[in-house]
Amino acid sequence: MPTSVPIIEVFPNPEPEREYEIEISCPEFTSVCPKTGQPDFGELLITYAPRKTCIELKSLKLYLQQFRNIGIFYEAATNKILDDLAKACAPRWMTVVSQWRPRGGISTKVAVRYARKERKK
Repeated sequence: MPTSVPIIEVFPNPEPEREYEIEISCPEFTSVCPKTGQPDFGELLITYAPRKTCIELKSLKLYLQQFRNIGIFYEAATNKILDDLAKACAPRWMTVVSQWRPRGGISTKVAVRYARKERKK
């Protein structure tokens, strides 16, 4: 990953006591295959239930654009995105699903999940 990673900004959840779902679709996600150097094209679906903060979309767009020049496998990209987003907004739960366009007749779908661990009192 580059040394200057765009910051994922957040804003206060307008209804922090209510559990509700936010779904973000990113139909033009791109990265680079680390083995071939060829571009990979996919779609991301990010779904989460916010707690105190929500993800600001412009900063998310800038964060995701950095992957255009990074050699990274599908599985690593999907897991990194989940880790970075969960760290930024600490949701109740979150899923990130990446669906990749066929390459050589094979398409791939990667789904990862985050669930906030409740602290024991």
